[in-house]
Amino acid sequence: MLERAVQAAPNDMNGLYGLALACLALGDQPAKLAALDRLLDVDPRNMRALIMKGDHYADVGDDRAASAFYGEALAVAPPDLPPDLMREAQRAHARQQTYAAAFEARLREALARSGMEGASGRFARSIDILTGRRQPYVQEPRTFLFAELPQVQFYERDQFPWMDRLEAATDAIREELAAVMADPASFAPYVEGEKDRPGGDYHGMLGNADWSSFYLWKDGAPVEANAARCPRTLEALEDAPLSRTPGRTPSILFSMLKPGARIPPHTGMVNTRLICHLPLIVPPGCGLRVGNDTREWVEGKAWAFDDTIEHEAWNTSDQTRVILLFDIWRPELTEDERRLVNAMFAAIDDEGGGRSWGT
Repeated sequence: MLERAVQAAPNDMNGLYGLALACLALGDQPAKLAALDRLLDVDPRNMRALIMKGDHYADVGDDRAASAFYGEALAVAPPDLPPDLMREAQRAHARQQTYAAAFEARLREALARSGMEGASGRFARSIDILTGRRQPYVQEPRTFLFAELPQVQFYERDQFPWMDRLEAATDAIREELAAVMADPASFAPYVEGEKDRPGGDYHGMLGNADWSSFYLWKDGAPVEANAARCPRTLEALEDAPLSRTPGRTPSILFSMLKPGARIPPHTGMVNTRLICHLPLIVPPGCGLRVGNDTREWVEGKAWAFDDTIEHEAWNTSDQTRVILLFDIWRPELTEDERRLVNAMFAAIDDEGGGRSWGT
């Protein structure tokens, strides 16, 4: 009866699915597959058919094919599944996880025999992405993307020998910070609105004192009164390749995150710079995630990261966290490219773009 129904309406999905179920019950595997293939030709996103075909390959021991069909079924699943299909989705997910774990174990065993223990960190991270342990992230600047720059989350510390001088000055910088913190009014919310730009909630951080700052330099120029209070901090940065774009960068500031505060996931404005941190006061329970790499600050240990890759920060402690934050040129940019970037922003400003990053 189902065969006659399908002959009369070859593209009827209910008839094709019913025929596949009937053939499954009769043990007619070729006819079942033929019905499923016809159904998926009509509707490649049919979740029930995808799971059923995954079951077929699972039964015959083809784990890779089964995992592929289960994965596709889960990828096309709508958010409001009926209870019976939800149970099928959960079963497909469990099987896919089993296959993924087995595949990863075999892959890592084979790589271990090839000497993966000595492999570079970025290759190891690539394997984590391949096996689903890490999600890939890319640059998503909100204003300007300089083309064809490498996608690096945290840069290797040895790329920045000038950080040695900065780290050596940690105690002196912390002393200047302590004097600033003696007057809590010195700090202002990190995210502040501009009257000549549209407002926005900025992930709930606009005007929020939980994330606050004390600027030594702001928008490419010194904040004279503040800079005068922190001469040793600025001296420690004399060797840093600060991103100098008139009216825009660098910014040099003490960044404070209050107890229990969290900076939501966000991305920066331009990928021609890197953000640097020198941790000064770091209680337990503080961390930074950049893309798929999560790290904890260590007092006196600097790092650089690409803030146009999604990142977030948190302070789950009952104490304040403070870092020195500043921006530098990306090391991949040539001097001529840096000059061109500055010329571009100067042209934008001449057209009325103002000092903000927006055009």
